Amino acid sequence: MASPSTARPDRPAFSPERLAAAAGNPPPISPMGWTRIGVRATGIVAILLPLIVLHYLWRALRQSSPWPRLFLGWTGWIAGARADRSGIPVRRNVVFISNHVSWIDILVIAGASGSAFVAKAEIRNAPVVGWLSTLNRTVFVTREDRTGVGDQIERLREALADTWSVTIFPEGTTDDGRSLLPFKSSLLKILEPPPPGVVVQPLMLDYGADGPDIGWLGDEAGQHNALRVLARPGSFRVGVNFLDPFSPVDFPGRKAIAAEARTRIEAALAAVLGRTVETFIGHAAWASGIAGSLDESSSASVAAAL
Repeated sequence: MASPSTARPDRPAFSPERLAAAAGNPPPISPMGWTRIGVRATGIVAILLPLIVLHYLWRALRQSSPWPRLFLGWTGWIAGARADRSGIPVRRNVVFISNHVSWIDILVIAGASGSAFVAKAEIRNAPVVGWLSTLNRTVFVTREDRTGVGDQIERLREALADTWSVTIFPEGTTDDGRSLLPFKSSLLKILEPPPPGVVVQPLMLDYGADGPDIGWLGDEAGQHNALRVLARPGSFRVGVNFLDPFSPVDFPGRKAIAAEARTRIEAALAAVLGRTVETFIGHAAWASGIAGSLDESSSASVAAAL
């Protein structure tokens, strides 16, 4: 169980710039912001070039490559994420089930566990992150492609066999880091029946007060979100909380597995927030600007004030 966060100072409501970004109108990036992007991009290239060579060498030798974990974890650090891990990740034969806030999730989880991923197809086109994700056997899915679920599940099984762990984001999209969506169970068909010895470990990500700002919300394009995050000053904390694992055999069926994982993640997030976890208000509400006018009793407004 995650430890409750320390008290956070009050913050004003969402800025006009944040709401504009969610509406699909990216605010202009300042010269200092472009400088930060340039410095961070240079840092990523500098550390990745030698590791890429090692990665493909390992692949040529048909060895499991440890280098993508370093690629992604260090890229997350350069992007400003400071992972604060709690709990012990299972090292092999594990399916992590996590809440989903940002493309940063992939970087910090990979750095903490070396896991492969399931991610929405838009991430494939995000600057830098999309390409890096392919190195770690990320399975990109399209929410509307119901006919391709069987192929996606087969690629998931291959990723699990190759990397020993895989992370699934069953909300099907991102949230604001302060609330949750219902968990979809289609991709958990990989656990029907569960492969021998495989366990499920719920994982709760906590971006603290920065969640709504870091989050990929509304109609914001992936590349715009990536540039906006890379242009931010300073760093931000991400709690990577590995919760107690459980055997999928004890919860027969993908829907039961999804429900149990959500229950545990919800309890951990509620402990951090100090309140009941509400249902995410949705991307349409962010895109339309409704998130900027909610009262203090609403989930998004509470998130902004934490």
